[in-house]
Amino acid sequence: MNFITFLLSAPIVKNMATVTTAGTDATTSATAAAVRHTGLALVLDKVEYSIMVPMVYFALIFCLAAIILHVISILRAPAQPYSLRIFPASKRPKLAALADTFTMPQVRKHKPMLWVFLMIFHISFLLLILGHLDILPNISLIPEASRDMLGRGLVGVGVTLPLFYFLFRRFRSPIREITVPADYLLLILILFLCLFGDMMSWGNSWTASGFVMTKQDFSQYFNGLAQFTFADPRLVLPGSHYHFVVIHVLLANIFFIVLPFSKVIHAFLALPINLLRRK
Repeated sequence: MNFITFLLSAPIVKNMATVTTAGTDATTSATAAAVRHTGLALVLDKVEYSIMVPMVYFALIFCLAAIILHVISILRAPAQPYSLRIFPASKRPKLAALADTFTMPQVRKHKPMLWVFLMIFHISFLLLILGHLDILPNISLIPEASRDMLGRGLVGVGVTLPLFYFLFRRFRSPIREITVPADYLLLILILFLCLFGDMMSWGNSWTASGFVMTKQDFSQYFNGLAQFTFADPRLVLPGSHYHFVVIHVLLANIFFIVLPFSKVIHAFLALPINLLRRK
C-alpha cells in the first residue's frame, strides 16, 4: 500500500518540482530583464544629458568659430578683377543695400509667390528668435506668468508653412534639375526642427491643459545653460514629453553645426555682399 501511494504521489512531486523550477527560471528571467532595462535606461539618460548640455555648448562654439573663420577667409581673399557694382548707382548706397537685403526686390519682381513665402518665413524666423530670447533669464517680452510663447503659436505656423513650400517647389522643374541632396536634407532638418518646437508651443497655447512642460520650465533649463551649471535638465524639465525636447535640441545642435557650411550662411553674408555691390 505504501508502495502504491509512493507511485501515485511521484508524478505530483515531479510536477511540483517542475513548477518550482519554471517559477525560479521565470523570476530569474524577469530579474535579468529588469537589470537590462535599468542599464538601457541609464545609457539613454547619459545620451540625453549629452545632447541637452555638452552638445549644446559644442554646437554653438563650433558654429561661431566656423562663421568667424569663414568671414576672415573672405576678407583675406584677393580682390576681384571685375566690379560687382549695380548700375545706375544709388545716391544712398547703404540704404539701398539694406533694401536689397531685407526686401529682396529682384525676387519680388521675377518670382512674386516665392517672395511672399520668403517674407513670411524671414519675419516669422525673426520673431522665433525673439521668442527664444524671451525664455532667457532677465528677458520678458511677454508676461513671465504666461505659458504662451511669443505669438501664441502663430510664429510656428509662419515658419513651418513656408518650409513646406520651399521643400515641395524643389520637386518641380526647373528647380529640381539644380537641386542637390544637401538642399533636401537641409530643408528636412529645419522642417522637423520647427515641427518639434511647434508641438511644444501649440500644446501650451492651443490646448486646455497645455504641454507637460511650461515656458517657465524651459526658462530654468536655459538659465542653467547660461550659468554653466551643467545640471541635469531632467531636474527642471519633468514629464514624459522630455524626449520630444531632447529631439528638438538634437536637431537644433545639428543645425548649428552644419549652418556655416550650408546655404543658410547667406544670413550673415547677404548684407556685406549687397554693400559691396552698392559701393
